[in-house]
Amino acid sequence: MRKGSFKRGPGSRKSVNAAVVVMSVAVGTTAAAPLAPGQTASDVALEWYDTTADTVNAAGIPASAQVTKNRMWAISWLAAARAVRPELGAGQSREYEQAALASAVHAALSDLVPSRKAELDAALDRSLERIPDGPAEDRGVRVGREQAHLVLAGRENDGLDPASVNMPYQPPQPAPGVWQPTPPAYGAAIQAGARYAKPFLLDDPAQFRLGPPPELGSERYRIDLAEVRALGVAGSSVRTEEQTRTAKFWEQSTQVAYTGVLRAALEQSRQPLFKRAAMVAIFNVALVDTQIATSDSKYTYTRWRPVTAIRAADDGDGDPDTTPDPNWTSEATTPLHPDYPSGHNTYAGAAEAVLTALTGVRPTEPVTIGSSTAPGEFRTYAEWSELTAEVVDARVWSGLHTRTADEAGALLGREVAEHDVRMAFELLR
Repeated sequence: MRKGSFKRGPGSRKSVNAAVVVMSVAVGTTAAAPLAPGQTASDVALEWYDTTADTVNAAGIPASAQVTKNRMWAISWLAAARAVRPELGAGQSREYEQAALASAVHAALSDLVPSRKAELDAALDRSLERIPDGPAEDRGVRVGREQAHLVLAGRENDGLDPASVNMPYQPPQPAPGVWQPTPPAYGAAIQAGARYAKPFLLDDPAQFRLGPPPELGSERYRIDLAEVRALGVAGSSVRTEEQTRTAKFWEQSTQVAYTGVLRAALEQSRQPLFKRAAMVAIFNVALVDTQIATSDSKYTYTRWRPVTAIRAADDGDGDPDTTPDPNWTSEATTPLHPDYPSGHNTYAGAAEAVLTALTGVRPTEPVTIGSSTAPGEFRTYAEWSELTAEVVDARVWSGLHTRTADEAGALLGREVAEHDVRMAFELLR
């Protein structure tokens, strides 16, 4: 089993380029079917993307089980991509493609979120009303449903339900460097069970496990702690206004933020429907696997959070060159899981790697997104890597992670995602 190491440095461009080649082979080069006479074009992919977003948001999944949301996306869009893949759709019209995609996503989401069946049925009716009745529509509906049922069966009991993801966890005995529940709630650890879930494409949750974090008392550890202590404290006098705004912007869920980012990539794409559906599927498959791998590294090393380290400095870290600040409080509320690696940054790194492999280093047009934690704030990005760089900084300026934990997280996400893109043909065939 090959394991990742944070000490390797940034992920290689060679692996990204290899992913592009493999993905091009996997998804084929078929052109979109022509429109029938008098038929008007509608973007069935965007319509069902938005329907998926509405359905997932309405499912009542707790924030502590973000990976469950990506699982819903991955299952429904993997079914869609399979339903419109070239070998099933060869020689078929646009009517077939649209009926197949709509029916696949509809059937998968109806099973995953049965409380939304009425809304999903209405959405499917709208899609099918635009398609002339006939053999192409009928076959598309049938194949879409078949693929949804196959994918659902393959993911049954995969350990990604909220209860399994947030299984009870007994923290280790308090010791220097070891994670303990954090203020203000001092609540139970979350996401500890994700490391036992079934990945989509990883051989094992530990396949890309990071090397250990810096040793307590090392130069790297002291630099990390000093930075987050000064810039991440609530009301910091040295943090700039722009840094504070960036920190606030990225307090939001990465799953919610990148739903908007991926939608922009989908809207800008001029690729055939199969490639567009595959992009949504692979993105979410990679994000599921990344979150499983993140839980593995987090709960292997159980590194304490900055708030614990700073309050216990000298008294608890064995380093005479650090001094404790028992009243130190982070700018944002610390999530209830270990520091290393940063989950926000594993997510950002994985998203960057998938989008780079499938669309290039930048979107066709700059992408603008908002934030639920910074109402009225909008930020625009011209390259996918810009988002990752900003998330790395933001989590330090929020006082939630050391920079090492952020950079290690971005690396882990890239490695998992590049692997998943290379192996995507296993899921798409």
